[in-house]
Amino acid sequence: MKRKRSTQIFSLSFLDVICCGFGAIILLFVITMGKKTKEITNLRIALERIIQQRMLQLNEYEIVTEEIATLIRLERDKEKEKKIVEQDLDAVLADLKKKINDKEFSKDKLLTDREQVEDELAVMQTDPEIEQKKMQPSPVGIPVESNHIAFVIDTSGSMRDPSTSLVWGYVIQKFEETLDSYPEVKGIQLLDADGHFIMGRGMRSKWMTDNQETRDYMVRAVRLYPYNSDSNPVPGIAQAIRNLAEPDNEEMKMGVYVFGDEFTGRSEPVLNTLDRLNKNKDGERMAIINAVGFPNLIRNSLSLSQSGLKFANLMRELTYEHGGAFVGLERETLKLRDREIQERYPTPIPRRESRMPSIIYGPGGRGGVYGPSGRGGIYGP
Repeated sequence: MKRKRSTQIFSLSFLDVICCGFGAIILLFVITMGKKTKEITNLRIALERIIQQRMLQLNEYEIVTEEIATLIRLERDKEKEKKIVEQDLDAVLADLKKKINDKEFSKDKLLTDREQVEDELAVMQTDPEIEQKKMQPSPVGIPVESNHIAFVIDTSGSMRDPSTSLVWGYVIQKFEETLDSYPEVKGIQLLDADGHFIMGRGMRSKWMTDNQETRDYMVRAVRLYPYNSDSNPVPGIAQAIRNLAEPDNEEMKMGVYVFGDEFTGRSEPVLNTLDRLNKNKDGERMAIINAVGFPNLIRNSLSLSQSGLKFANLMRELTYEHGGAFVGLERETLKLRDREIQERYPTPIPRRESRMPSIIYGPGGRGGVYGPSGRGGIYGP
């Protein structure tokens, strides 16, 4: 019997076949890898070119950014320099405006003084005696038909309370009562005896709108006005007529109110100056001049000096010639009402010494708020 041979799975032939298969696979892998290496190399070169381009663009962007930042810094520096130059120019302009205003004040006063000197020289060359003109009796009281009114108030030392250096309370009361006698006007203005506009630079040489707020400002401004004027209302009257009168305005009826207590100059030069000034091209009066005299010299226990008499005589003749009226107040009447006046017009702040252009004392300013307008007639007790 034949013996069966045992079968071996992993024989030599099987190993040959397996080795040949692996060799074929390796050969195919080697061939394929050769082709892929060329493509990878080309792709790497392309990527490197793109990276170089992007780096160049990034460098250009950084350069442009730096240039823009430099331009912005230069513009900011220019703006700062421009602001500094503007501030310097504003300061120079403000200083020039202040000097111009001061020169205008000096010019106006110089013109008035020159006219007075010329008139005085003319009088000296003639008879120095002044004849008292005969006047017809005029009605008691002050006319109130004006639709534009300007107040010229003497703020010298005799018109102030020595204990507070403020304008007397009864002067303020008479001023307020005069305002109340005009319920409504088209324009209103306020000057001191030297011709300075009390309500401030912005209100120079023009009429202020009449309303209750403006009137309250004016009452407070007179009470708190810190500057002493001369005891001569003539510059203030001349300033009011010269800067506020409108000869071509047919509807304007201008009235000037003078509040004072003394006069130290000569009457005839004043009368001549104002006579020339207060005429339009047709020779008609442009403004009615009224005056109120206060007996402050008697109140201060001084004798009734020539300055008080000169003021009364001058105002009497001046108001007569210019269509107005002069009212002289009695000392006893004012004395009886002094306590009431002090309560209504309290003492607010101390007076400043320097002489600068005046300011507006608006709402909420120092000095408190004054009460309602005075009661009674224009100049009643």
